Amino acid sequence: AIVKGYNDLLFTHVQKLKLNDNITIFTRILDGLLDGYDNRLRPGLGEKVTEIKTNIFVTSFGPVSDTEMEYTIDVFFRQSWKDERLCFKGPMEMLPLNNLLASNIWTPDTFFLNGKKSIAHNMTTPNKLLRLKDDGTLLYTMRLTISAECPMQLEDFPMDAHACPLKFGSYAYPVSEVVYTWTQGATKSVVVAEEGSRLNQYHLIRQTQCLSLCSTGQYTVMMAHFYLKRKIGYFVIQTYMPCFMTVILSQVSFWLNRESVPARTVFGVTTVLTMTTLSISARNSLPKVAYATAMDWFIAVCYAFVFSALIEFATVNYFTKRSWAWDGKKAMEAQQPKVSPITFYLPRLLCLLNQQISFAPQKKDPLALSKKPNNTCATYNSVSKIDKMARIVFPVLFGTFNLVYWATYLNREPVIKGAV
Repeated sequence: AIVKGYNDLLFTHVQKLKLNDNITIFTRILDGLLDGYDNRLRPGLGEKVTEIKTNIFVTSFGPVSDTEMEYTIDVFFRQSWKDERLCFKGPMEMLPLNNLLASNIWTPDTFFLNGKKSIAHNMTTPNKLLRLKDDGTLLYTMRLTISAECPMQLEDFPMDAHACPLKFGSYAYPVSEVVYTWTQGATKSVVVAEEGSRLNQYHLIRQTQCLSLCSTGQYTVMMAHFYLKRKIGYFVIQTYMPCFMTVILSQVSFWLNRESVPARTVFGVTTVLTMTTLSISARNSLPKVAYATAMDWFIAVCYAFVFSALIEFATVNYFTKRSWAWDGKKAMEAQQPKVSPITFYLPRLLCLLNQQISFAPQKKDPLALSKKPNNTCATYNSVSKIDKMARIVFPVLFGTFNLVYWATYLNREPVIKGAV
């Protein structure tokens, strides 16, 4: 037991000596690396171009703002380059370093060209990672939240699709000094987490990467495009269905008698005001663009149908007031002179009396059954031929419009401007 305890103590002491030796070695290595190091000069100055390899891991994408035409993205932004001044020899091939060393060495001056606001996370400490290989290769990773511009063409709204770019490059160094490349090529260098979507109105279809040169000064610009397609379900519930039901409600007035002026007036005015409210509320969720969107065209056509139904009733009422029906027959009331109440209601009372007598049990007379009823019992409600035509024409035209509208926008591939 004494020997075993002595061996354990000796082993622990040896491990502490090795640990202290490693710490001492790494401290000397770092001190030697930074001895005479000038972080104001880029690697390979005057000899070769500095190559910065980059890749992006998207932890969350969204939300997307249509009114501001921007989107928010949370990423791990990785940059790798080689600095021969930091080569070392030691017991390890890679040194995991503290982010404080990043302020003492040269780092790329990367910035985001279309970024409106960027946040580097600092809780609880700066979210930065620095790794140094023995051949001088550095890996520098930062966690960033970026709000970037996303130019949108909304002609096909809400059946539209967009390509939101993320552009970054060197702020001061042209391509003759610093160039950017993708670490894993142009297909696998931008990865989006499977559960990183924060999108309610969009589907994130895919992402692509490319390399281009700015027209001013030949600066390298790296671009990643995120392709978005809008979900139409929200707008069907909030806008399309109310517009559709409002148009159907406006056409109910065609089935009311033309003498029902208050009821038909309420139908016409209410539906017109409802369409006005729907058109205003639909525009509130969009930027103030100068062109009409697909939803604007749908609302405009629905508004035209509703307004036409009101004009149709005004036309019917005009011909009714002039005592002239559409079929060319004058109204009976306009041909008769004014009479006293007794003279006016007496024929109707006699008609009701005859109907009561006719229900009494009596022998069936074939000749009496074949006689036509007295004209005094005729109804005074009339239907205009304009209403009869509108009952067919309006639904057919509205159904045809919906068929053409949805077949056009749902079956075609949306045009994505600015896509690669």
